[in-house]
Amino acid sequence: MKAEFKRQIIALLQEHRTMSIATNREDGWPQATIVGYANDGLIIYCFIARDGQKFANLSRDPRVSIAIAKDVPQPLQIKGLSMAARAVHVEDKGEIDHAYALLLQRYPEYKIMPQPDPKAVPLMRITPEIVSILDYSKGFGHADLVRVTDRDLADVIESRRHHWAGHPAESFQKRMAGRNLL
Repeated sequence: MKAEFKRQIIALLQEHRTMSIATNREDGWPQATIVGYANDGLIIYCFIARDGQKFANLSRDPRVSIAIAKDVPQPLQIKGLSMAARAVHVEDKGEIDHAYALLLQRYPEYKIMPQPDPKAVPLMRITPEIVSILDYSKGFGHADLVRVTDRDLADVIESRRHHWAGHPAESFQKRMAGRNLL
């Protein structure tokens, strides 16, 4: 994708805190709900209830549609994103901690609460595949449609290797186990 499109997508993701996410129910009907999120570049993170319909839907079908925008007084001020993406349940402790830190930056008021227990509130990583960048200031209904490639995600994947090369406690335990000290 063009660098300008990537910059616009990330800027719009950074500008908002909530999104509408539609999952596919077992009976075929779409189910749209609102969730809070944080992002690392193009990658989106959100916590959801394990016993909720959204988690059940995503366990069957990882495809989601996302819409992000805010209410504006004039139609030609509409700017937002519409995405086709895939959601994956994150189980890696290092990635969970990284995403939680991102969420605390976005939602500082959550610092008084404990980190969600992944057994009850799993973390989802959402990776966009197709993004529609809405900008009605360029004309009513104007949207640029872009496909997200592996190259577009390369910077986030590289940072993953850095952040998630192993959770510090797990890395320490592995080193100590290798020395027969644990």
